[in-house]
Amino acid sequence: MPDLTYHTAGESHGPALITLIQGLPAGVELDLDFINTELLRRQGGYGRGGRQRIETDSIEILSGVRRGKTIGSPLALRIANKDSRLDDLSRTPPVYRPRPGHADLAGSVKWLTTDCRETLERASARETAARTAAGAIARCLLRVFDIEVFGFVRSIRDAHWDGDVPADDWLPLRDKRDASEVYCPCEKTSAAMIEHIRQAKVDKDTVGGLVEAHVFHLPIGLGSSMDWRDKLDSRLAGAVMGIQAFKAVEIGLGKECAARPGSQVHDPIRFDRDLTETPSLGFTRDSNNAGGLEGGMTNGMPVVVRGAMKPISTLLRGLPSVNLNTKDPEDSQYERSDVCAVSAASVVMENVVAFEIARAMREKFAGDSLLEMYENHQSFLEKARQLPLEPPLEGKELA
Repeated sequence: MPDLTYHTAGESHGPALITLIQGLPAGVELDLDFINTELLRRQGGYGRGGRQRIETDSIEILSGVRRGKTIGSPLALRIANKDSRLDDLSRTPPVYRPRPGHADLAGSVKWLTTDCRETLERASARETAARTAAGAIARCLLRVFDIEVFGFVRSIRDAHWDGDVPADDWLPLRDKRDASEVYCPCEKTSAAMIEHIRQAKVDKDTVGGLVEAHVFHLPIGLGSSMDWRDKLDSRLAGAVMGIQAFKAVEIGLGKECAARPGSQVHDPIRFDRDLTETPSLGFTRDSNNAGGLEGGMTNGMPVVVRGAMKPISTLLRGLPSVNLNTKDPEDSQYERSDVCAVSAASVVMENVVAFEIARAMREKFAGDSLLEMYENHQSFLEKARQLPLEPPLEGKELA
């Protein structure tokens, strides 16, 4: 059985984006309405540019599914680009003036060209539609185990929502997020965020912000402490940092841990016998500063991941740069872009986090079919509730 992985292909203005997912068990029912709604949410948010009025993203399944369910083979998806014009030089001319903050300069030097076009076409955040689709499909698997993911915008500039996300009552926050133009579950903070974006547009500038994802109802023990490459917090951080324009990731309390003594950082452990039938097996915490992860493994609390997105690199007024052909100073070239894509980034992060969680679930519970994986999951929880177990080989001779 292969690991759960995915790859993407496609350019911003090419014919389509392609996602190839391997390692899904047979029998997962795909909720196409949910997947396409996630793609639609990724296109939304106050401050997005004209591209979003052109595209109407939805998936076309090319392989790996029969009658709405996965069959265990590689799953291939296609998201068509309506704004497909990569070979039309009149509409996608060469770019010789790299944009500070983008991949333009580094990519041009790397591939020994003065035309930034090839680099920026692949480096574009348009590619995140393919990753959002992969994460939404992974969530169809996670829902079988009652695992849910909730992402939102925490702040844009100094407009910051300080509210909590209660694990037992988060659904009303999702409704409030969905009613917000900036995907923040607070009406007052949303209004302040919108004002920052509006002013940035007036100033021909851009703004970034913080986005956050919470994962609920996880079993204890996903990930591992035995090899640094298997630590789930490390893998989550890598997935989030892989999103275009992200510059920092935090788990739980994050960098605030460095400013506190240990007594104000670590989460005291309790046991509640009334909760033994839950995925946490009855283990509870007074706080969740660890963000649901200790030693690279889930600990029964919600996983909390936060990411910082920098302002978009393409400014309407340009920034000081050079012409790669002449090396003379010139302002950077303008490519159609957003003023703020933090809302969209929250959707992308929500889904790449979901994929890493699903990947860890596949590693822990395996199985070629969903039924086998589900039974492995239930068997593990039952054994964990019976701890301490009788040593299965005690008193027996090994051949």
